[in-house]
Amino acid sequence: MPVTAKICGLSTATTLDAAIAQGASHVGFVVFPPSPRHLGFEELAGLAARVPAHVRKVGVFVDPADDLLMAAVAAGRLDAIQLHKTTPARVAHLRRLSAREAWAAVAIETRGDLAAAAAQTGAADRLLYDAKTPEGATLPGGMGVRFDWELLRGFRHPLPWALSGGLDVTNVDEAIARTGTTLVDVSSGVESAPGVKDVDKIAAFLQRVSAS
Repeated sequence: MPVTAKICGLSTATTLDAAIAQGASHVGFVVFPPSPRHLGFEELAGLAARVPAHVRKVGVFVDPADDLLMAAVAAGRLDAIQLHKTTPARVAHLRRLSAREAWAAVAIETRGDLAAAAAQTGAADRLLYDAKTPEGATLPGGMGVRFDWELLRGFRHPLPWALSGGLDVTNVDEAIARTGTTLVDVSSGVESAPGVKDVDKIAAFLQRVSAS
């Protein structure tokens, strides 16, 4: 099965267009004010209008309020919602409310953290394995932190899944080979500064994924 990629945290037309032109299967738009990648609803709507139908638009949220989520889904005409720090019950609720595919982020540092994956069965449509961020961090991801991919060895995934956390052009092929993932998710790994996407890094990353 071919490996596809989501470029997350896109915030300009130039970088969005680059991700689409280079073959990203998914593009991610962050709606979380503490993030340097945060988009207001007007910005979100403008970028979403540039995305062709074959590319899926994913909104990225941190345990959002119902009204914020629904406003973002409408503004971005989102295909999926990616939920960080959100309990399974809340994921299930937001999935029903939005009538969108729901991705539940699972923050991993130890093998024991994978128990949270099974808890999302029946609530989410897809899991996103991400690195657990340092204690006290204001952001749940997008910090270039990776986890030990060996923790996934032999694990029976309860749902379709994607791999995130510290990926970049130097390690994505190894990550794919070691985990068997068919969908990778990158944000800071294609940036020149926090929140500033780099079109050359986006192109190089997607080319490496397509060659894997």
